[in-house]
Amino acid sequence: MTGQQLKNSILQMAVQGKLVPQDPNDEPASVLLERIRAEKEKLIKEGKIKKEKNPSVIFRGADNLPYEKIGKNEPVCIADEVPFEIPESWEWCRIGELFFLQAGKNISSSSISEKPFANAIPCYGGNGIRGYVKSSNRSGDYPIIGRQGALCGNINRATGDFYATEHAVCVTTFSNTNVSWACVFLKALNLNQYATATAQPGLAVGTINRVLIPVPPVTEQRRITEKLYLLEPLLASYESTHDLIINQQHDFPEQLKKSILQEAVQGKLVPQDPTDEPASALLERIRAEKEQLIKSGKIKRDKHESVIFRRDNSYYERVDGIERCIDDEIPFEIPENWEVVRLQNIGEYRKGPFGSSLTKSMFVPKSKSSIKVYEQKNAIQKDCTLGTYYIPMEYYNEKMKGFTVLPNDIIVSCAGTIGETYILPSSAEIGIINQALMRMRITSQINVDYFLIYFDYMVKETARESSKGSAIKNIPPFDIFKKIILPLPPLKEQKRIVQEVHTIQSLISSL
Repeated sequence: MTGQQLKNSILQMAVQGKLVPQDPNDEPASVLLERIRAEKEKLIKEGKIKKEKNPSVIFRGADNLPYEKIGKNEPVCIADEVPFEIPESWEWCRIGELFFLQAGKNISSSSISEKPFANAIPCYGGNGIRGYVKSSNRSGDYPIIGRQGALCGNINRATGDFYATEHAVCVTTFSNTNVSWACVFLKALNLNQYATATAQPGLAVGTINRVLIPVPPVTEQRRITEKLYLLEPLLASYESTHDLIINQQHDFPEQLKKSILQEAVQGKLVPQDPTDEPASALLERIRAEKEQLIKSGKIKRDKHESVIFRRDNSYYERVDGIERCIDDEIPFEIPENWEVVRLQNIGEYRKGPFGSSLTKSMFVPKSKSSIKVYEQKNAIQKDCTLGTYYIPMEYYNEKMKGFTVLPNDIIVSCAGTIGETYILPSSAEIGIINQALMRMRITSQINVDYFLIYFDYMVKETARESSKGSAIKNIPPFDIFKKIILPLPPLKEQKRIVQEVHTIQSLISSL
């Protein structure tokens, strides 16, 4: 149960007469209501308040059911309106019978200051204090009901001198009715539910006056508010503790996963095996495979080929025949039989076409002469069957072939929900990527699951860092992305890492 849910539960107990015990010595609420009627009648005769056209009186009938007499009409049973049972000493009545409600007066915006000044008077609008003015139109202790705007029905309390605008309904109490209790119970009624369903919701005073409210004896009103006051610090402590626990429960699996991935890519998750073929041999095969693909015309040679190697216990990179030390780019120590390589040297990457190259007006029904357009949801939901967008084969052959995706290609979500990856299964249709995807084809010499472990760890972090301050997160630009350094273990160790990570992640998921 959240802190707010607990507050609501306690408030519900209060309005149902279950929060504090009843005292048989309390003057019953029926006597209070009689005094209020007499007090109102006196004020009507003095011209201080207006007489209601059809006053309401609610009473228990001989069958112990609630009845209501409105004006000169015959009493009508209202048992279907009463939401719950109340104690014997309590009464039901309409808000308009218990209180006197009156909206404030209009005041120009130019007369209201946002900041207080010498002898400033608080000005109440529909959502509480709107600002400060020079003079008041009310003085005393009043619950305030907001009657305009999305938050209409909210309850505030004004004391002393204040100004009430036309959007603030002042609630006058009678016969020692506890103002603190009135604020609590009015809030519990959730008056917003009675607002007009318009672009600018509003509450009419007449509508509020017709809402049912349970009324305890005055002395019990005081006991209820005293109890709620005592509970306030306990509720605040509970809410704070609950939020802390929920946050920890939410953050712990993600933090643990991140920690495990970090151990994995640093060579600390599984033991090294001296009999493993070193990563240097693997790197040579990757270079040979890439050279073969270049010669066959399947990929293009990098304009600035990178070769990273160790010398004198440091890392160096050779680009265009120039060597430079890159120790400052190596994020952590790795085992002796590992190597490091830039992403550009272990795969081929392609982002989706520009928006103008692929619009909804181009889409056609699925047929033998069309080709599928993969969307972000395919990567996020790990499902190649989702989506109904297709483009004509003619347009594909003419403009879109460079964005082709095949079974075993990896698609990556590149905007909003970044870094979600999906390996297209062997059953996947040949298609193209849309604007929100990236395609990755990783060398067959690397365990693709190991690559994705590193991708999940490092690339997402790089994406978050490069996207700080923007509303939508994005995969880093290619000039950054391709230069990201990958720690490369021996192939057998890659497989051991993958197995261990999957085992641990299964345990985390079960937490």
